[in-house]
Amino acid sequence: MTTIKEKIPSEHHEQALFVQWFRRTYPGVLIHSIPNGGHRSKSAAVALKVEGTVAGIPDLFIPAWRLWIEMKRIKGGIVSPDQKKIIEYLKSVGYQVIVCKGFLHAKEQIEQFDVKK
Repeated sequence: MTTIKEKIPSEHHEQALFVQWFRRTYPGVLIHSIPNGGHRSKSAAVALKVEGTVAGIPDLFIPAWRLWIEMKRIKGGIVSPDQKKIIEYLKSVGYQVIVCKGFLHAKEQIEQFDVKK
């Protein structure tokens, strides 16, 4: 008997769905993507590092809410050691950080988020 393997959406797909939903739901609130991930050539990676790119920075930032969001796949996505260090640092200087497993989890977290914190 052959089993059909469940296809897990990519982090990119989940993040794109979330950003579209967020912009429709909160049209006056800026959400910004930090394009740290992905595969690049060595020269592009060096150029980004020289320009100030830091490994582990969360995927999304909502400045008005002082909120960083790290997106992960629904299954299998893990927070790297670099990400853990950055998240700890951001919290220590007064930012809020949430780690979300997919679009639906991110949506739920935002719907429960206290903007006044």
